[in-house]
Amino acid sequence: MTDSDPDLPENEEAEVPSAAELEAAGQDSMFGGSEMSGDSAPETKVLDTAPEPTPAPAPTDTNQPYRVLARKYRPQTFSELIGQEPMVRTLANAIERDRLAHAFLMTGVRGVGKTSTARLIAKALNCVGPDGNGGPTIDPCGVCEFCEAIAEGRHIDVIEMDAASHTGVDDVREIIEQVRYSAVSARYKIYIIDEVHMLSRNAFNALLKTLEEPPAHVKFLFATTEVEKLPVTVLSRTQRFDLRRIPAEMLAAHFGKICSLEGVDAEDEALAIIAAAAEGSVRDGLSILDQAIAHADMDADGNVSAERVRDMLGLADKSAQRRVLGSVLEGDAKALLAGIDEQYSLGVEPLALMRALMDLVHRITVAQVSGGEPDAPSEEERSALGEFASRLGTGELHRLWQLMLKGHDEVRQAPDPLVALQMALLRVLHAADLPDPGKLARRIEEIAKSGPAPAAPSSSGDTAPASSATASASDAQLEWGSLVDRIDDMGQMRVAQIMRDRVRVIDLAPEKLIFEQADNYADDPVPDIRDALFKLTGKRWLVERGTGEAQPSLREVAEAEANATRDRINAHPLVKATRDAFPEAELIDPDEQLARASNASGKWN
Repeated sequence: MTDSDPDLPENEEAEVPSAAELEAAGQDSMFGGSEMSGDSAPETKVLDTAPEPTPAPAPTDTNQPYRVLARKYRPQTFSELIGQEPMVRTLANAIERDRLAHAFLMTGVRGVGKTSTARLIAKALNCVGPDGNGGPTIDPCGVCEFCEAIAEGRHIDVIEMDAASHTGVDDVREIIEQVRYSAVSARYKIYIIDEVHMLSRNAFNALLKTLEEPPAHVKFLFATTEVEKLPVTVLSRTQRFDLRRIPAEMLAAHFGKICSLEGVDAEDEALAIIAAAAEGSVRDGLSILDQAIAHADMDADGNVSAERVRDMLGLADKSAQRRVLGSVLEGDAKALLAGIDEQYSLGVEPLALMRALMDLVHRITVAQVSGGEPDAPSEEERSALGEFASRLGTGELHRLWQLMLKGHDEVRQAPDPLVALQMALLRVLHAADLPDPGKLARRIEEIAKSGPAPAAPSSSGDTAPASSATASASDAQLEWGSLVDRIDDMGQMRVAQIMRDRVRVIDLAPEKLIFEQADNYADDPVPDIRDALFKLTGKRWLVERGTGEAQPSLREVAEAEANATRDRINAHPLVKATRDAFPEAELIDPDEQLARASNASGKWN
């Protein structure tokens, strides 16, 4: 660089400008020399369909290195921001009606456009149009000096701060000091704080007052992936926009347009695989697409094929997934292990294969419930999933899902994922042959409700006296049981329990009870029983212990009936089959469980 102007004569010295002239020239070159006017705003509109994505403005230096697709195709207008139409419509209405909030909060998963949206809002609020006389608009021109400077990240009035590396209160105090000064050249001074949830508690507290009542020329734009970490006091001071995950179909179409602009041939199935792997994130999907294009460039045809994308991502082939699932359902353990080994040798991760099988089960279940065609990109896959949906029951599908979900956790945590995958799928395979526990439980309940088994006939043939004696004993037991229940209802629960558990009746008559005690308790229950009977009947009773043929106590009768019912249930062929299938299965009596719980809590049965 020389001190002379090449356009001047060779021996003539150039006039040296003054400091004031140099400063004015620098301002004109950076911000432009024209005055801005915010009085008029052009009519705004929101496009229903996104246009072709356009590359972001590239640096003028032709020797710049390659820019990845995620940066090259960053949205430059709201119409290029796919999948966020409700937010764009809200902003358009706010700008048109001049009802702009002083702070905006963009939330959502990674790569859905939070930072891009913040920059677009900055352009929309500061755009002056091609003629320099425009106002805030939802469709920034992209050609005025402010739009270009903001797009290139060099505008002095649009300050971007990464809260992950500026977490302290001192960083926020610097912002608070600067907001007092008007914008240098733009209409608004805008602070874009990315990953705002990383600010410390003290930093948030220092920002609250300024955030609630900022100067009219200041706008705050926050972006975060973890909105739950923000204090409620901050959330209440911002206008929040929840950016959605982008649907896979929309992502695949967007990637197809970018491939056309890049001159790359890509199969629809390959784009669908990339869109599914992106999990709703445009940036993640573009990064995978970049990798897939680079992978395809190594081949002669340069085609992005589904096979190459699956190989690149370590995903299982769809037909191989269906074969593995078919082996599980058919109970073919050898074919199952062979299919797993084949996929592992091709580079498919065990966890990815388990996820693929879970996805198949989910789509089969949805197709069965909805009654429609399964969600699949090809007719062959739709037909195969439809056949699975027709032959499997709802309970089987839910059981498959639960077993695979458990296996997924085991594969993810196991030191050897391949072995864990084999064992998990073998468990699923063998469980497919087991009877449905729900049906077994309902059948067992029906058996229990069917009543006691009929008594076996006597071998001696002398059935009449036995029947008479049984009827007499039953009548006495009913009379004694009724008497005990009346004492219980009267509020004498403790005495009633003693009478149920410890009294074996020998002789029961009006105002007379001769009994045998059923246990070896040291205390004498006679005074308590005599007093309870007097309170119940108003008469004095003869209550004493005796000897003779005694009937079992009420508790012993109940236990005998319960044991007989349990034996009858255990002897049933269906229960025997259940025990063979589930060796550790136990019969649980709900009443017994309730009694145990009551005893544990200190209550009387």
